[in-house]
Amino acid sequence: QAILAKQIIRHRPPPIRSRGAMLRSVNSSAARWAPAHRQAGRAISSSGARRAIYEDITASIGNTPVIKINRLAPAGINLYVKCEFFNPCGSVKDRLAKAIIEDAEQRGELKPGGTVVEATSGNTGIALAMVCAQRGYHFVATMAASFSVERRKVMRMLGAKVIVTPAPLGGTGMVLKAQELAAKHGWYYARQFENEANPAYHAQTTGPEILTDFAGKRLDYWVTGYGTGGTFQGAGKVLKAARPGLKIVLSEPRLAPLITSGVKQERMEVMGKFGAPATGHPAWTPHPIQGWTPNFIPKITEDGINLGLIHEVLLVDGKEAISTATDLARKEGIFCGISGGATVATALEVCKKAPPGSTVLAMIPDTAERYLSTPLFAEIDSEMNEAEIEIAKSTPSAIYES
Repeated sequence: QAILAKQIIRHRPPPIRSRGAMLRSVNSSAARWAPAHRQAGRAISSSGARRAIYEDITASIGNTPVIKINRLAPAGINLYVKCEFFNPCGSVKDRLAKAIIEDAEQRGELKPGGTVVEATSGNTGIALAMVCAQRGYHFVATMAASFSVERRKVMRMLGAKVIVTPAPLGGTGMVLKAQELAAKHGWYYARQFENEANPAYHAQTTGPEILTDFAGKRLDYWVTGYGTGGTFQGAGKVLKAARPGLKIVLSEPRLAPLITSGVKQERMEVMGKFGAPATGHPAWTPHPIQGWTPNFIPKITEDGINLGLIHEVLLVDGKEAISTATDLARKEGIFCGISGGATVATALEVCKKAPPGSTVLAMIPDTAERYLSTPLFAEIDSEMNEAEIEIAKSTPSAIYES
């Protein structure tokens, strides 16, 4: 507990008084400076406390906000989401990238000007491309053709080389390609699915952030999916140690019930390290929740399972994930990807059977902007619909004819 407390204190900067708080403390003569609408009515809200200046982009990673769900949550249940898209490159994988690169630097495995290679569904690749760009490294991503094209473009914008692999080979195909490239060229292989720096960083940051945000408050359920399993294992073991009564609910796609199947993942040694998938998992079939559940169980995820962290595993349908992500955007103003919709859909199922007064926290991994070419936006048109045309024609000027 003492070590955990030190981690929390070290990670969180001291609070900064908001502009609103400072205005409330000034004397009456200075108060006359405030606009008339401030003096007459409700005070304008101010931004939350944050560190004002960072030495580089990677220093801004973490300390993402927890936000209450107001319109979608059932009565009598407090549902919150931790929005990881507030990280600088828009996803939880920014944490992983920083952790892996800094660990490799400290171990002397990554030299100045070196090249990093990794298999990615997109978010890890974008995050690694960002960190490598900031640190002066080269980055090569291998990525199955089934993942959204905008992710390739973002990585290339950040200076990465993107090697596309055949879609039918899934996650194991892109992993094998990354392994081959690392072995042939002597590049640093990030090994996000087995690298212990991944869950360790979540244990040092994500978990303590949640404990700090809910200090003195109830937290009964924590809901998350898994891509590498870094968030699940790393944050999960810290949360469970600090709050033994917390129920951790893990979610996976209904079309890819790998953990639910009970079938163990075959593993092998690669480049002198054991844990890589030897083959695709037999329970996997293609699903639309990008970034979640590759076609194998990552070793980091399996290690978390073996720690006894899971209270329950729930399956979620891809269509339900998409509809929930849409509802979050339209009813809560929370603009998240399909994986965020999947986690919240699972959390809403937890809410249905949770005792009154329970508090549920769900993880939202990334932003909806990573999904513009996916089924999430299939029904979102770039042209005006009939209702919009009718509004446009309700006044005489600037009528656009398509």
